[in-house]
Amino acid sequence: MFLYILGLVALWFIYRWFKESKRVPNKEDKYVYITGCDSGFGNLLARHLDKLGFRVVAGCYTEKGEDELKKISSDRLTTTHLDVTDSESVSKAAALIKTLVGQKGLWAVVNNAGIALPSGPTDWLTIEDYKPMLAVNLCGVIDVTLSVLPLIKKARGRVVNVASVFGRISPFGGPYCVSKYGVESFNDSLRLNLAPFGVKVSAIEPGFFKTNVTDTEMVKNNLKRLWDRLPQEMKDDYGRGFLDTSLEKVDENFAQLTDGNLMKVVGCMEHAISAVHPRTRYSPGWDAKFIWLPLSYMPTFISDGLFLKNSPMPKVSVL
Repeated sequence: MFLYILGLVALWFIYRWFKESKRVPNKEDKYVYITGCDSGFGNLLARHLDKLGFRVVAGCYTEKGEDELKKISSDRLTTTHLDVTDSESVSKAAALIKTLVGQKGLWAVVNNAGIALPSGPTDWLTIEDYKPMLAVNLCGVIDVTLSVLPLIKKARGRVVNVASVFGRISPFGGPYCVSKYGVESFNDSLRLNLAPFGVKVSAIEPGFFKTNVTDTEMVKNNLKRLWDRLPQEMKDDYGRGFLDTSLEKVDENFAQLTDGNLMKVVGCMEHAISAVHPRTRYSPGWDAKFIWLPLSYMPTFISDGLFLKNSPMPKVSVL
């Protein structure tokens, strides 16, 4: 019986591999619009797709990002200034794309732009700390998608939204997980709404990777800044030891969990764009597959217990 089940599983994996190996034709005629191309995943994806023959429209926040990307890309790649928090900037980029793609439509949009700070215990934060991250990570994704959706529908193309495995589970406080949960919800509703039009919608849910988002010095400086502005009463409740332990945990956890191979994420993005049968969700990173996703399926009391056990405790903790 065991061998029979093992054989079925093996056949299923072979079938899935064969199905997912098929790629769309005529890449040279397909335009792909990517946000957040100054660095990190977006920059690597733009260069990778350019080498594969796609026509890339790379949205960059800075002129420096545009100039550096142009130097190392072919003339198929077009850069444009893009601030995803500014609807006027988003509209201008969409107008440019419309002139480029013509009647063919836009094959894919990849909403990659994102920020991760500030992050910390929820009661260390204010509503003003939430607004900028929600503006970039969630409202920016929605605004960019809606701005080019008619062009995507015309091409029966793709929407690829970069969420996070922390859009599935929230092991830390702050707006990052909130914003990524929102992206997951937007992605799910969009996938259902656009299915009748032949548009495929995918979510990329990475774990920890070595990018600007996971720069340990930036994360630790963020925690120190949040601590410094706390009222003395709250500092007394938490105790200085809480901050010191939290800073140690940043170094420890990031050293253990972050993956330096960014192409694992870029490969998933490329598959979502170019595969005839893309997946609904991609979860690159060993920590995503073996830690965070399994924890997200566990009963809440188990995941909560594990997180609390491995987290620093406030001085006045009753646990």
